[in-house]
Amino acid sequence: MGQKIIRFSDLTGEHVENDDDLVRIVVHRHPDLTDGPVEIEALAGELAAVEELALDLVTIELHVPGSDEPRTVVMEAEAFDRLASAAPMAEVLRGAKPVARSVPSQSAASLAARERVNYASLDHAGRPHKGRTTDAEKQVVQQHLEEINERLATEGVRTIDLANSEHVSRYGLEALARAIGVTTRD
Repeated sequence: MGQKIIRFSDLTGEHVENDDDLVRIVVHRHPDLTDGPVEIEALAGELAAVEELALDLVTIELHVPGSDEPRTVVMEAEAFDRLASAAPMAEVLRGAKPVARSVPSQSAASLAARERVNYASLDHAGRPHKGRTTDAEKQVVQQHLEEINERLATEGVRTIDLANSEHVSRYGLEALARAIGVTTRD
């Protein structure tokens, strides 16, 4: 049994004929966004005016004496530039002192190493990654292929294609591909 995934633009609901026309959009900040960044998809043609509508913005941090945390402010670049009256803002910025970048601590690096993704779990199996595919991941993919492909499609990631010889080989799906009569391609 095969499956066909039909995709639609999240913005207009228009049917997507060709995945190459699909643009992934990550929304980091929006007044209606409450739980962090989200991603949506839209047709490239629907986004033609985005560059023209884009604003030149400046993000600044205000470190006010007596306040424990800096306050982040986003404003239009033109308004920010008007704050400089002694010299043009470009000149002020060229002469400004660079901010020292913080180096991640050793404990932060070891924490990241401990939080590696487990591709043998149902939540991550089948997701493209560098490195070898473990037998445990192969087994999860073999047992839950349909469910994994649904998750991958929802995430906007390539699905595992039984007609793709690389996918079949990577996840040990030869027997399944033969059983359903799929001819693999390179």
